[in-house]
Amino acid sequence: MKADGPRIRKQRETSGQGLRRFAEAAGISASHLSRIERGETDPQPEALARIATHLGCTIGDLTPETIGDDSGNDHRRTGPDDDEGSRGAHP
Repeated sequence: MKADGPRIRKQRETSGQGLRRFAEAAGISASHLSRIERGETDPQPEALARIATHLGCTIGDLTPETIGDDSGNDHRRTGPDDDEGSRGAHP
């Protein structure tokens, strides 16, 4: 399941939880959590659910916001604060 690793890391750090302690509480290894946060791997749905539970949020809060189409393309939403400005990247 796709996860927004940097968002997970930011929420974990904002909550004041260290990587190792948080990983242990969520039932995953610290090295796996580190790879998830760096975007190198995606967690299984069960692991993402445990991460969300320990952060006090939903799985949806930890996944990339996308506007998908049936082709499987991943079109990220853009806004005025994004590099692409308010126009976004449109096909």
